[in-house]
Amino acid sequence: MCANVFGVLKSLFGKPFDGGKRMDHGGPQDQQQPYHPQHPAMMRLYEVQKEVSTLGPQVCTFSGLQNDREYKRMERELTQLLLQVDQVDTEGKLELQGARKRAAQEVEGLLRYLEENASHPSRLAIEELSNAARELVDERVVEPQRAGGVAEINDELVDALQELVLRLTQIKTEGRVPLRKARYRALTRLCAVQDVLESRTPQQTLSLPLSGDTHEAVNRINQVMVKVSMARSQLVALLMGLSGRDSCAHLSRILTELQVELDALDVSGNAAIRNYRKQVVEEINGLLKHLDLEGEGDDTRRYDLAQNNSIREIEAVRAHVSHLREGVLRHCVVGDLSFRPKAELQSLLTHLDQVDTAKNPCIREARRRAVVEVQAIVTFLDLREALVCRQPGPEEHPSHRAVWLVLGSLSDLQAQVLGFDGKRADKSYMMLEELLTKQLLALDAVDPQGDASTKVARKQAVKFAQNILNYLDMKTDEWEY
Repeated sequence: MCANVFGVLKSLFGKPFDGGKRMDHGGPQDQQQPYHPQHPAMMRLYEVQKEVSTLGPQVCTFSGLQNDREYKRMERELTQLLLQVDQVDTEGKLELQGARKRAAQEVEGLLRYLEENASHPSRLAIEELSNAARELVDERVVEPQRAGGVAEINDELVDALQELVLRLTQIKTEGRVPLRKARYRALTRLCAVQDVLESRTPQQTLSLPLSGDTHEAVNRINQVMVKVSMARSQLVALLMGLSGRDSCAHLSRILTELQVELDALDVSGNAAIRNYRKQVVEEINGLLKHLDLEGEGDDTRRYDLAQNNSIREIEAVRAHVSHLREGVLRHCVVGDLSFRPKAELQSLLTHLDQVDTAKNPCIREARRRAVVEVQAIVTFLDLREALVCRQPGPEEHPSHRAVWLVLGSLSDLQAQVLGFDGKRADKSYMMLEELLTKQLLALDAVDPQGDASTKVARKQAVKFAQNILNYLDMKTDEWEY
């Protein structure tokens, strides 16, 4: 849309209206002179063009909602431009009417694009998840500390925040810059909150050598720690939009003053206290690095991950995995199990493990999905080998044999899932999903009859079937960076 905006502007205003002659509907006697660029109507349309050229980039990168002040400003200015275009006197001349019509269409296009992005279902979903995170952090972290209590920072809170991060990464943006920007900003703030909450330094009570008294410097550092704890709460409130009074600049000044206070402490001759002070200074630095999020997301390179080096590295691995997968399936079709690139697949897993995600949740998710793709081939090869090598004895429990029969069916279905390249609406997808569900039901119907090995085998087979279903779901969820 944004590329369209400026392409139309060029076609509309890029050529002067001073060439060629036109005939009105009245005939040759009504022949008109070409319109000079300084014709009053054309001058007004050129002024509109300049204002549209200024508003266009703002509209195309706006990532807020319809109730935002910036949205209302742009909507108001575009509406005023539309009224001004409508008031241009064309004197009934077709050329002027055409220019006015194209100018109106351009402004209407910007208005429509602004409204579509601000009210897009994905934008509303981003806001819904952001609000859920805001409520969670407010209840568990911000409010308790404001009331003089202690924040509830535990595994449950960390897991809940991680679930919200994962759900944010799965929101579709359709390649729209405003939606990508909104998702990126929400993710960076939530990930910053996670980092702040997980990097707390506990207070210490180090003693002087040969003395039971606490070192004076430790007491001073602990006092600073209390202020750092308050600053952490203020930072979390800022990141989540829960602070009406504080600002990043104000909090930055407070943290910098705490650093100066720590630097002035005399901790010479005591390595333990020196190390404690170093930890607190590092924590302050960790809080300071999150205070530059005010303009985060304004740089397109930050949220347009198609150009990210880590993403390119992951995509190169995925291309290699795709080639190996095709080879494995091609050999399996003819019953040839000699092609077993497990060492190559393991090296790809090692490569993926070394990819730098820079704590970016979208890159993390891209890497996770690539790992799942590799592991799917590895488990397929392992099961095929196990089925070929299996030599059941006469004393094998009937229930155990039943589990292996299901595993044989699952192996065939997994080959189809590995080769599937469609969408969820496809009949082949629904057929695979139904067949896999039937295998789960078949496993559920197996009665171990007290046989321990059957219980273990059935549990592993159920997990295997669920992993295949999850992999099929992942292949068709149309996830994007």
